[in-house]
Amino acid sequence: MQHAVGSPLPPPHQPGHGPGPGPATAGSPAQQQPGAPGFTGAPHHPPAPPPHPYPPVPPHRDTTGHVQLPPGGPVAVPSPPPAQAPADPGAITLAVLLIGPAGAGKTSVAKYWAECRRVPTAHISLDDVREWVRSGFADPQSGWNDHSEAQYRLARRTCGFAARNFLANGISCILDDAVFPDRPVVGLGGWKRHVGPGLLPVVLLPGLEIVLERNAQRSGNRRLTDEEVARIHGRMAGWYGSGLPIIDNSQLDVAGTAQVLDDVLARAIASPPQW
Repeated sequence: MQHAVGSPLPPPHQPGHGPGPGPATAGSPAQQQPGAPGFTGAPHHPPAPPPHPYPPVPPHRDTTGHVQLPPGGPVAVPSPPPAQAPADPGAITLAVLLIGPAGAGKTSVAKYWAECRRVPTAHISLDDVREWVRSGFADPQSGWNDHSEAQYRLARRTCGFAARNFLANGISCILDDAVFPDRPVVGLGGWKRHVGPGLLPVVLLPGLEIVLERNAQRSGNRRLTDEEVARIHGRMAGWYGSGLPIIDNSQLDVAGTAQVLDDVLARAIASPPQW
């Protein structure tokens, strides 16, 4: 029989010792049974196992998964302020959708507005999310088809999911997208479905000459042809008469447009638009 190095060796086998047969000796199992000859005490009970050397430790504040985040749900319509108190959009958790043609300044205004608010605010651009697809990206400029529509719908749903989770955790969100008034597939209905009825849409619609000038400063797939810019701008004019607030920022810089956006949102909170 092999034994671990350094452990004491067992004594040589003798009658009455070890596993071999022989008469029972004191302390053997036979004499530990009550009523057996030589029984001297209570039955033998094995000792209790020692306590676990490492008791469970409650999760630390820095432990991954310790902070429980509330799940995102549909964004509700903001509560209007009391009659005597004007709405302050800079201090309210909001979900805003900035609409406009390419070159309207949606992304620049949305970033600036998000950075300057007094409450935590996130900015989500649908174009940025759509371009997360690196291989197999369906560029709408190459033609609007089932593939590009599917990727657009996926990006919009992803934006809505992110916005709902931001709002559920006390973080406002401003989204931007070129939403058309005459195309249901890229209309407001999808945004309302994915974000919730509390989403506040606002249209940025500067003059055509301003949009063409800003588009000329773009590069890559964000730059459109002048004909495409004019066509999109003409279709965006359909928002007039829709009941949505429209900002003509032809003569406004980014900061000035953000200030007008705050004014528009204050009125929208007091009397939410019907859409």
